[in-house]
Amino acid sequence: MEVDNPKHIYYLISYIMKNSTKIFSGLSTIAIVGMTIATAVPALAYQGDPSVEGPDCSPERHEAMEQAFETNDYAAWTELMDGKGRVTQKVNAGNFGRFAEAHQLAENGDLEGSKEIRAELGLGLKDGSGRDAEQGKGQGQGRGGNR
Repeated sequence: MEVDNPKHIYYLISYIMKNSTKIFSGLSTIAIVGMTIATAVPALAYQGDPSVEGPDCSPERHEAMEQAFETNDYAAWTELMDGKGRVTQKVNAGNFGRFAEAHQLAENGDLEGSKEIRAELGLGLKDGSGRDAEQGKGQGQGRGGNR
């Protein structure tokens, strides 16, 4: 490439240098938004809605999960969940039967009945509702430390 006027190169380099921050900032923003969307979409799955598949869903896992609910097998469910999700912090051996009932109601189309049981167990439906939220634990209240 032959340059007839060296000032053109100077102006081009000067322009790029002056605007490189804007260009880099724009590309960085696009990358961050893309990564956020890619990680958030799987996190929104299921949460009490039987029409949405969870992030770890497979035909084999689904069948094993259904079997655990049908036979009220808390140990099998716990193993399948592997400590993932808020639900594993709320559901225990003592209330698993109610949780299985909520699952069955949702599968049968009774989303209101399922929602009531899930709220009773402290599991809201995507909006943070649930027993703990009603008691102030879900909104950052009651965590003031030593006052």
